[in-house]
Amino acid sequence: MTEWRESDLFPPLRDWLEANGYQVHAEVKHADIAARRGEELVLIEMKRSINLDLLLQAVERQSVEASVYVAVPRPELEDKRFRQLCRLLKRLTLGLILVVTDSPAPRVEIRFHPLPSPRRRDKGKTQAILSEMAERSLNLNQGGVNRIPLVTAYREQALLLAVLLANQGATSPCKLRAAGGGAKTAAILRDNHYGWFVRVSRGVYDLTPVGQQALTDYSPLVKIIQGKVGELPTLRPDVST
Repeated sequence: MTEWRESDLFPPLRDWLEANGYQVHAEVKHADIAARRGEELVLIEMKRSINLDLLLQAVERQSVEASVYVAVPRPELEDKRFRQLCRLLKRLTLGLILVVTDSPAPRVEIRFHPLPSPRRRDKGKTQAILSEMAERSLNLNQGGVNRIPLVTAYREQALLLAVLLANQGATSPCKLRAAGGGAKTAAILRDNHYGWFVRVSRGVYDLTPVGQQALTDYSPLVKIIQGKVGELPTLRPDVST
């Protein structure tokens, strides 16, 4: 059997959650998966096997007001060690999700749900996760992938502005906001955390060469964003700073 990577677990988990009515996002405030259905929040940590790193990450997530699960491929043999690990997870009040990989269509098996936990919950962390999920309009992350830069709600909004500028040319924040750039348009352009934007005249911004390169670096994500704003951007000559 082909050995699965951690990132291979994400698609079947996402599909199962969405089929059960959850809104799903990957890599939210360090959680591999955050899923919401109504007032219910679920956090899932993924690994190729149950190990200490997975347990530490999952216990850390228990500071959030959420149901916390760990997800791993279903083992070929549920031996004594596996049963001991299951008992440990229950002692830690964590849930266990097994992804069945030895079938043509991978499927999800809920082995057990998390038990009520006496641990103190951090309302600030909970709100930070909910706010991040609410501000993301697109699912641009692949859970379990560490080499690709994380697309937070802030980076998504900055990338949207880069696409709009590539389409429209040097433009004012007001016009970008009207085109769908969002309420934080002016602040994102002004703060310029990624070096993507430059003010070319009073109240007018354009892309820097770094911003143009970002459209190439994030090309798969740019194509998703373009589904919202229209035609593929044509990259124009570098802007002199």
